[in-house]
Amino acid sequence: MFSKSKINDPSAKPDAAAAEKTAAPINKPATEFKPAAPKAKPPASILSSDLHVTGNLKTTGDIQVEGRVDGDIRAHLLTIGEGATVKGEIIADDVVVNGHVIGRVRGLKVRLTSTAQVEGDIIHKTIAIESGAHFEGSVQRQDDPLNPGAAKKPAAAPTTKE
Repeated sequence: MFSKSKINDPSAKPDAAAAEKTAAPINKPATEFKPAAPKAKPPASILSSDLHVTGNLKTTGDIQVEGRVDGDIRAHLLTIGEGATVKGEIIADDVVVNGHVIGRVRGLKVRLTSTAQVEGDIIHKTIAIESGAHFEGSVQRQDDPLNPGAAKKPAAAPTTKE
């Protein structure tokens, strides 16, 4: 509980204790900050070909659809497989369509491969459509296609002073 003071101890060297105190920097934190290793990106969620989902899907990660989805999908990267069907709106940073989509597609980067079948409008920042892709709908470029309220505003009517 109590310890003997080293002030009067002849075996303790006062110069060594003073040197330890002056050697330590004054502003040094008690524990050094070590940045954590970056977390590995989780793999894409895969909806297999025998899976039929009814409802909306939302993630900040990646989704690969190989089955059927009846509902809206929101993701970072969305890949629609060759045998897959999505009926609903798609909103993703990056969209790759190999299969069948019925509904609006919104994406920063949209790519329709040669096996893609899309029935609906595409709102994009950049788009690539391979030869052989089937597309029925309109294509519109927007700077912010992920925001549904960011439609292009009509030019303001000129005002006249009287």
